[in-house]
Amino acid sequence: MHNNTEKLIDPYGRAVTYLRISVTDRCDFRCVYCMSENMTFLPKKDLLTLEELEFVCKTFISMGVSKIRLTGGEPLVRKNIMQLINNLGSEVGNSLEELTITTNGSQLSKMAAELYNAGVRRLNISLDTLNKEKFAAITRWGKLDQVLSGLQEAKRVGLKIKINAVALKGVNDEELADMITWCGQEGFDMTIIEVMPMGDIGSERRLDQYLPLSLVRSNLSRKFNLIDIPERTAGPARYVKVQETGGKLGFITPLSHNFCESCNRVRMTCTGELFMCLGQDDNADLRTVLREKGEEALKEAVYNAINRKPKGHDFIIDRRSGTKSVARHMNVTGG
Repeated sequence: MHNNTEKLIDPYGRAVTYLRISVTDRCDFRCVYCMSENMTFLPKKDLLTLEELEFVCKTFISMGVSKIRLTGGEPLVRKNIMQLINNLGSEVGNSLEELTITTNGSQLSKMAAELYNAGVRRLNISLDTLNKEKFAAITRWGKLDQVLSGLQEAKRVGLKIKINAVALKGVNDEELADMITWCGQEGFDMTIIEVMPMGDIGSERRLDQYLPLSLVRSNLSRKFNLIDIPERTAGPARYVKVQETGGKLGFITPLSHNFCESCNRVRMTCTGELFMCLGQDDNADLRTVLREKGEEALKEAVYNAINRKPKGHDFIIDRRSGTKSVARHMNVTGG
């Protein structure tokens, strides 16, 4: 058996201190690079209850996880999600360093204050364009005004905001510079992300969406002075400072630059599947262990899974391999 002082160390000596949990596969948007329009969602019985999600989180915390991020789907559309957020938030400053949320922003007008009061201090907002028509086209169901007013409310209550934009060739590539300027004005950080080959998204071909960030960066360098920041967070982004705005800009390049050497995270889906790597299909079924065997068995299953954490992912987009490296959709593991 393992004792409580033993942390989660993977085969490459990396301590796993960061857990990302998808609390739902459902979403009120249908972004073209993430889902097909007619998605089939999981039956409720397959989902971990809010109590089970909390139990898993607290088990991971007892094993050395200090940062938890809730994702989806859209985490804030899960019914009664504030129960989980409040209960985990009460651990912040004690056993938990940080509780953060990735959201599409649609619910923030009504929920930002509650999130702040629960102990959340930072949000990542997925937002690929500031153009209303484009926003409607990319998200299929989203309303830009609703998101923008939610962002203002989040800012008002004191939440720190980072905008995550996926670079989509022929869609928002001409607009990224304007978004950087806007983020600078608003006091938001920004990260630009390469489109990832996950899940079958129907007629959209990822090869046609794919825009290498090296190209994005060289285009942006014509307009901005981008100064490399030596700091590396544990995340996959490489950061620069935008001299003109004073803002921080990150680049996440899963395809053109593998970022796995410092990976400190694992991801769990809302059905209790633990993925040791976003770019691999190998996973561990924690739901069955949790429901049938209890806490010690759960810890054992987690240790065994971490021992299988791979060195890195194998994302590739090319004409030979088609456009899907991983079978599951992005909404299952929350990006």
